[in-house]
Amino acid sequence: MIPWLEIDTPFPDVSKALTVEAPGLLAAGADLSPARLLQAYRNGIFPWFSEGQPILWWSTDPRMVLYTDQFKVSNSLAKTLRKIERSRLDGGRWDVRFDSAFDDVMRACAAPRRDGPGTWISDEIIAGYTGLHALGYAHSAEVWLDGELVGGAYGVCIGRMFYGESMFARVSDASKVALAYLVAFLRRHGVDMVDCQQETGHLASLGAAPIPRSRFLEHVHRATARPGIGSWTVTSPLPG
Repeated sequence: MIPWLEIDTPFPDVSKALTVEAPGLLAAGADLSPARLLQAYRNGIFPWFSEGQPILWWSTDPRMVLYTDQFKVSNSLAKTLRKIERSRLDGGRWDVRFDSAFDDVMRACAAPRRDGPGTWISDEIIAGYTGLHALGYAHSAEVWLDGELVGGAYGVCIGRMFYGESMFARVSDASKVALAYLVAFLRRHGVDMVDCQQETGHLASLGAAPIPRSRFLEHVHRATARPGIGSWTVTSPLPG
């Protein structure tokens, strides 16, 4: 059994998370207010639930993370990044921005995928993270082509810790482009780790790897205690 959280109930210790039936499941209930979400992320906990379910809170072990100095850029992605960076600087067809269309990025991430149903990103989730965005904690990276949003990613940043949430692409590699710009920005501002939450082959192909939850939490507690980044301004993801 997992505990039910009322609005003012604190989270249980993450060591209480299930290990067999639903590995990582810690609790249910509470709300998605900014205060609750910030409390969760500072303790290595994240919400994940489907439409019609109560709010479910998770703390997986091991934890999938991406160290920003280990992000893998394939030759084809590097070629795409060079093309887009030239276009961005010259006012061409391509552009990359941060935080100019946060709600649109979330809704695009929530849309049904070509090979399956919609994601877990419900209106309730969108409202919660929009609240964090208004407070300066949630951010989006956006890829634009001819003025249209064609790819993006969003997540939460507390201190110098970034928690990745979701990505989308409407043209080939657009989500990887958004992630490349995001990771480059984070690395330049002293963010060493991106939380990827759960293991997938796609994340592994980009350089992410699982680490013990205990090591993850040690890093989270140090990184979230540091000052925030401040202004989010797009810079080149290319070396040099």
